[in-house]
Amino acid sequence: MQPRAAVEQALARANSNAGRNVYIAMDPERALREADELQKRFAGRAKPRLFGLPISLKDCFDLEGFVTTAGSRFYADRNAPAREDSAVAARLKSQGAVIIGKTHMHPLAYGITGENPDYGDCTQPRDPKLLTGGSSSGAAASVQENSAVAAIGTDTGGSVRGPAALCGLAGYRASIELAHERGLWRGGVHLSQTFDTLGWLFRDLRDAPLLGAALFDLSVPESVESNVRIGAVAAEFVHDAEPGVLDGFAQWQEQLRDAGAEIVQFDSAFWEEAMEIYAPIQASEAAAIHAAAAGGDYSHFEPRIAERLAWGASLPAAEIAQFRERLAAFRDRNDTLLSEFDYLIAPCAPVSHLDAGADHSRSRRRILRYTTPMSLTGAPVVTLPAHGGVGVQLAAARGGDSRLLAFAAQFIS
Repeated sequence: MQPRAAVEQALARANSNAGRNVYIAMDPERALREADELQKRFAGRAKPRLFGLPISLKDCFDLEGFVTTAGSRFYADRNAPAREDSAVAARLKSQGAVIIGKTHMHPLAYGITGENPDYGDCTQPRDPKLLTGGSSSGAAASVQENSAVAAIGTDTGGSVRGPAALCGLAGYRASIELAHERGLWRGGVHLSQTFDTLGWLFRDLRDAPLLGAALFDLSVPESVESNVRIGAVAAEFVHDAEPGVLDGFAQWQEQLRDAGAEIVQFDSAFWEEAMEIYAPIQASEAAAIHAAAAGGDYSHFEPRIAERLAWGASLPAAEIAQFRERLAAFRDRNDTLLSEFDYLIAPCAPVSHLDAGADHSRSRRRILRYTTPMSLTGAPVVTLPAHGGVGVQLAAARGGDSRLLAFAAQFIS
């Protein structure tokens, strides 16, 4: 399909959810113009990896001519239009992508549900009764509605993995070093520098190597591993999971065994402290990031987020230093696990869906308990799409992105 036709189809499908809020900002004429220009730009030349593909961009990254809101009216009113593309947007364009628009997100990327009082809660295009999850809410919705072939998200505590799992999609959270080493945070709004990384949301696991190569220039091996050893989270850890989640987790383990993997349960009791370490470091860094713009007054933001920011600002440096020591110890212990196993596997969440309009005051902590262990480790994770309504995390050691993407790509989502 020619770029213009692909972009026309994407634009026709955009904002199909109940709130018409998959995208915070779009310029259809600009997207069509860029699609037309692609043909001239690469005439007689080899086509880049993402040539003509509609891609969506999370609205915490600058896109020249658009205001970066970070999902907040406070920043929408305060920020001027970006004068240049962020490093991520520039990389996508260099790879031939057409950026359809900037997607909805949980405010400041500080949440896991996709609820947003400023831009409306993000519901799934396929089911208006369900939230997408967050913070990469519009990213997930754009892929689900087919207005984007793939979507750029961020993952601090689970913001790629959560929406991918809840929306029945594949996801890839990159090793934390990849984004930083390649300078891809230039022109991006951080939530927590210690844990922030980039990622993709997409449909088909077979696309994972292409997407990894396009964004990070990864060289993904073509040969498929066999006889891998996978550590599965212990039954005690998933004690609060819905029956459907446990069934889906079991189905993925069976599929992996059929592919030749040996799966062994590991002692995951120490994972229980992950959220206790993660939350204060994240809150302290987020408070510092937004302090200057907010003038120290976090009431500009949604009350639950404002409360977390104020708490983070109140934490003494000595206390944060102690949590960082615990973080280092946790990471060492998890690194040891990832030297004993080729991969680790666990559900992405204890729930298969989040009902729109329900009370989700406890949902954040419940879901982050499942995702923050890998956030602390900084490991790459692929979300294996839902079997019976649940996505599964498959994690490799830091820097093992290429190997992980190649292994995951053998499975049909």
